[in-house]
Parts: sequence; structure tokens; C-alpha cells
Amino acid sequence: MKITGVNTFVVDCYRTNFVFVKIYTDEGISGVGEATLEYKENAVTGAIEDIKRYLIGKSPLDIEAHYHNIYRDAYWRGGAVLMSALSAVEMALWDINGKSLGVPVHRLLGGKVHDKVKVYANGWFAGATCVEDFGVKAKEAMERGFKGLKWDPFGKAYMTLSNEEMDKALACIGIVRDAVGYDMDLFIEGHGRFNVPTAIKIAKEIEAFKPVWFEEPVPPDNLDAMVDVRRKSPVAIAGGERLFTRQGFSEVFKRRALDYVQPDISHAGGIMECRKIAAMAEANYIPFAPHNPSGPVANAATLQLAACTPNFFYLEIMASDVPWRKEITDEQLHFEDGYMTIPDKPGLGIELYEDSAIKYPFVPHDLRHYNGQLIQIRPPAAEHYF
Repeated sequence: MKITGVNTFVVDCYRTNFVFVKIYTDEGISGVGEATLEYKENAVTGAIEDIKRYLIGKSPLDIEAHYHNIYRDAYWRGGAVLMSALSAVEMALWDINGKSLGVPVHRLLGGKVHDKVKVYANGWFAGATCVEDFGVKAKEAMERGFKGLKWDPFGKAYMTLSNEEMDKALACIGIVRDAVGYDMDLFIEGHGRFNVPTAIKIAKEIEAFKPVWFEEPVPPDNLDAMVDVRRKSPVAIAGGERLFTRQGFSEVFKRRALDYVQPDISHAGGIMECRKIAAMAEANYIPFAPHNPSGPVANAATLQLAACTPNFFYLEIMASDVPWRKEITDEQLHFEDGYMTIPDKPGLGIELYEDSAIKYPFVPHDLRHYNGQLIQIRPPAAEHYF
């Protein structure tokens, strides 16, 4: 079997753009991966074109060799652009391998440890414009069956937080906690906003609400700062969505910088690299809870990873999405009582509909975290897709 082609498909999804890669072979078997890189879509599609030159004519079955060679020969190793492109290609190669053998990817990685995984919702607050709305939205999410809710209550704050801003954030968390009670897990997102003293102060203030974790309290580019926060925080600290490869996580484990690790399968290196990171976490008795707010292919790959990972803790998923998400793939998710079932279809268990994907082409979108609009965004006619 030989690789004959590699195409990318960039699909507008309102908050960003999905980036899919599809690899074709001379035996008619194709594989799909996802490289959704928020707000740098043109850069990652360019990187995929560079990788394409290497892949054409090679066997799709030698995944480890291809990953090693592409990473080695990049010279400027790592980073979000290269690693997102490589992650998507690696995903697609696993998809081809599974399909060629008629088995799901998790069978190739040791088989199932989990038949289903607990799910927490991101984006459940879409459309909220005031603190009071969050309680209403939280109850709606609870009624859908979610066991956990994650959100960023800090508006457009950066580095510091005034007393007024702190009070508003705490009021938002309090309203949600009152609405759903203490059986619901809450995850407080920081988006790498704060300096060390502000992050520590926030951690102490939110302890009363018993969150599972405080996520990315400081920017991800200074591990010493994260260590400082974790040492003084009374709540668990999560992070890792903006770290890449085993090498990038090595110091995290050595320094005990995080209580929960969150590599993203579309950025950290793909399925096998995330499985290796999870194994490092397992050896350090650290739960594995990958970042997963992207599209249907990334979610399908993350579910395959969840199936075979003993220390898999929680699956993140968007509570709703653009209505055309249902058009661009044959995604079929089974969600019941807070858990998502691991599918057993061959490969990743998902197919991309190319004709539908090109109907919703790239639209530029900008980061909203620091302009105060984050809590208000809602795709036009947003729909539940599971």
C-alpha cells in the first residue's frame, strides 16, 4: 500500500475553523485527521503541504518511522504549527491502519480499558450575557446529563484582576454552583491569563466552590511560574493544552508542575505521542484529561485514546456547535447519563464528507479572550450534535 495524495479541508465553525487532513492510498483506503489550530489555519495548512512531499509514495503503515522522520527533519522542531500538522497526519495514518485490518485504532494500542468515559461540557454557557444567565445555562446542561461544566468566568482580564472583577467572577461561579449543587463537577478555566500572585489569590478564593481544578492559571511558557502557583494553590492545577511532545511534558512531571495533564491530540503529536505522555503521567500517578474542544475528527481520535488509557480521567467536549457539523462527517456519538461510549468501527470510526466540507470555507476569526466577548459568543442556529 502506498500514499497517493494528501488534501486539507478548512471548514468555518464560527468560533474558529476546523482543519482536516485526508490521506489517500493506492488501495482505495483513506484516513482522516484533524489539525484545528485556532486562528493560525493558513500556517498549519502550509505545514501539511510541506509534510505531503515526504509522504507521497511511502507506505502508510509505518507510522512510528514517519513521525520520527518528519519531526527529526523539521530542524526547527516542535511548536504549534508543525506539531498540529504532524498530529493530523499521524491520526490519519492510524485511521488507515485500522481500516486496513478492519479494527478500531484502540485494538492496535492494546485494546479497551474503558468502554465509556465521563464527559464534561465546554461551551454550555453560549449566549450568556450576564451572571444570572449562567445559572440558567448550567441547569440546562445538567438536564442534558453532563457530569461536569467548564468555563472561564474572568471576562477580559489579563495578568491582574481588580476586586470588582474578582467579585463578579466569584458571583458567576457561585450562581453555577447553586444551580447544579455539589454533585456536578466544576472546572475553572484560566486561559493562561494571570501573573503568579493573582493566580494564587484566585485559587484561594475559588476553593470554597470545590472545583475539580483551576486550569492554566498562568501563561504556559514559564514552567517555574506554574510550579509557584501549584505549590501555594489549595485547589488542583491543570494544564498542558499548549505543550507538545513527550519532551515538552518531561519537565512537567519532573517538577510536579501539574495535578492533571491536558495534551491536545491535534497539537501534542497525535495519538501515539499522547498515549506516551499518558504513560508518563501514569507512572507519576497523575490523571490524564486531554484538551478536546475542537471538531469531530479530533473527538473521534480522543475517544480511541481514551479507550486504551488506564489513567484517562475526563473527556472534554463542546456542548453545541454549528449546525453543519452534522453535514461534514458521519459522526455518531452515544451520550447517556454523563458518559460517552467508545465506538468500535474500524479506524477512527469517522468519515469526512468532502463535498459538504467545501461548502463552508475558511472565514477569518480572531481570539476573543481579551475583548470581553468570550461568554457571549454563540454560533448562528447552534445545535446539539449528540
